[in-house]
Amino acid sequence: MILHRYFANRFLVIFLSVTAIFTLFIGLIAYVEQLRQVGARADATQVAILTLFSLPAELYQIFPLIAILASLWFFLSLARSSELVISRAAGRSIFQTLIAPVAAMLFVGSVIVGLGNPIVASTKKQYVELRETYFDGRGANFSIGSEGLWLRQGDDLGQTVIRAARSNLDGTVLFDVTLISYGE
Repeated sequence: MILHRYFANRFLVIFLSVTAIFTLFIGLIAYVEQLRQVGARADATQVAILTLFSLPAELYQIFPLIAILASLWFFLSLARSSELVISRAAGRSIFQTLIAPVAAMLFVGSVIVGLGNPIVASTKKQYVELRETYFDGRGANFSIGSEGLWLRQGDDLGQTVIRAARSNLDGTVLFDVTLISYGE
């Protein structure tokens, strides 16, 4: 039991280290990419805020890679320090050695999926709204609330606002639709 706890703690520390490395690396790349895209239209603070809002979605996408690299680092460190050999010499099978890291990874994975998914959804929405506000000078083109779905589209002839009370599950059919056109 003590050995399971030791292996689980060691795996979690390595997993957090790999996550921190990737967070810094992806954050730096995302910041530079945001600076490149917006040019002189924004200051560094706005770009940093946008980067922070886009970071959870980017980390969520590479979570499997982080898990694989953390597992690789964990078992290589055990092999390098001969802890894997000592564990096997003590009469533990390789499957008993795998119990702690697998359990730790199942816990981390369920936390990331359970808590990370809503966080990614909300930060992605904030990112889109802030990006449109900062750089396009306007708010979002759509709104979903208790009063229904509101869409706005524009062309050379004017603006059209579309309001629907509800839609089907995939959003291809709108019900109780009202169109309001504003022309020149």
